[in-house]
Amino acid sequence: MARKASLSGFPEWLPQERLVELHVLDVLRRTFELHGFTNIETRAVETVGQLLRKGEIDKEVYALSRLQADEGESSGKEDPNQLALHFDLTVPFARYVVENAGHLAFPFRRYQIQKVWRGERPQEGRAREFTQADIDVVGDGDLPFRYDVELALVIAEALGALPIPDFLIRVNNRKLAEGFYRGIGLEDTAGVLRSIDKLEKIGAARVAELLQEELGATAEQADAALKLASIRTGDMSFVDQVRALGVTNELLEEGLDELSQVIAEAVKRAPGRVVADLSIARGLDYYTGTVYETVLVGHESLGSICSGGRYDALASKGNRKFPGVGLSIGVTRLVMRILSQEFAAANRSVPTAVLVALTNDESWSAAQDIAGNLRARGIPVEVAAKAEKFGKQIKYADRRGIPFVWFTSEDGSHEVKDIRSGEQVPADPQTWTPPAEDLFVQVTPA
Repeated sequence: MARKASLSGFPEWLPQERLVELHVLDVLRRTFELHGFTNIETRAVETVGQLLRKGEIDKEVYALSRLQADEGESSGKEDPNQLALHFDLTVPFARYVVENAGHLAFPFRRYQIQKVWRGERPQEGRAREFTQADIDVVGDGDLPFRYDVELALVIAEALGALPIPDFLIRVNNRKLAEGFYRGIGLEDTAGVLRSIDKLEKIGAARVAELLQEELGATAEQADAALKLASIRTGDMSFVDQVRALGVTNELLEEGLDELSQVIAEAVKRAPGRVVADLSIARGLDYYTGTVYETVLVGHESLGSICSGGRYDALASKGNRKFPGVGLSIGVTRLVMRILSQEFAAANRSVPTAVLVALTNDESWSAAQDIAGNLRARGIPVEVAAKAEKFGKQIKYADRRGIPFVWFTSEDGSHEVKDIRSGEQVPADPQTWTPPAEDLFVQVTPA
């Protein structure tokens, strides 16, 4: 891991650690683009009114202001036009869709990888400044449910390509949950969801107390809600388990059907990666259907590494609605765990594959010609800054993790040395290429 940050909650990586993070970002980007998602970037700043309009926790939002405000300028959450740093990428994306709807082709498939800021208590896996990687599909007026299924499969593929332990994508459906709560006589479904969302943190007994104390549920209603939340299967058997609870409701049936579609396809295409988990609620108010949370198996205390869901009303423009479904990967949280547990490491700390050594100080320009030939074929190259003894130049390469050193003799012939094995062979700057595994930094599982 990198040295302890001088400012808590704002991680900075050492070069070799940053290469691991870049590997994670590259894998995600390639996977998203293979599935037809296009990249956008939104501004880091939104208005407080925009950020807080869907029930987010305002104490986690960083307001933005100049040190010396103009006279008459207000500050704080009481001013909806106060600027603040975005705390996720979904709310800014919704605003982006509304403002650019006339220029976008729907369904709009986007991925977005950016920093976000959140005023949380720093700990491993939880920072104040961190990187998220989001994918969303947004429709104009309607969005076929199959996108809910597709996103689970894309994320399973993306996470499966990373140097991390086994993971589990836990899926529920808010329609199923809300329909069930109404079927047992609990009308404040949002309140019940918020209580159920605390289940893993405070336990079933305390959740039952909250349902009774804060929402007026009877002991029987609280027990029924907890029985629903206890259902978790890796196959379609959850359907029979829900029906065995004896609750009937039209919205419940709709949610049950939608969740069945996700699980049926996941069992076929990502076996062992996706489960129906009816305890998943998601705390944000804008989710309306499918909800996802993902954990690393054996590292559940880290919390969710990827979450999201369906939102039918987050973005709108007059009577025009833009329903969507999306998932967000906590890149920084993942990288923290990869590094702290040494799940993977970069095989060198610099991208350079070759150091061109200098025979004398007058050879620097000719060495740049050699480097240019190599770079033209995509080989990362450095040229030594001064003509020290070859032993010192080799030590410099070794210290930086550069695997090859290039030498040019006075007669104009060239040799390249693999400083790991000591093997030195003739080479032509027009044709020589290092082995594929040495061309670029390799990040490999431990």
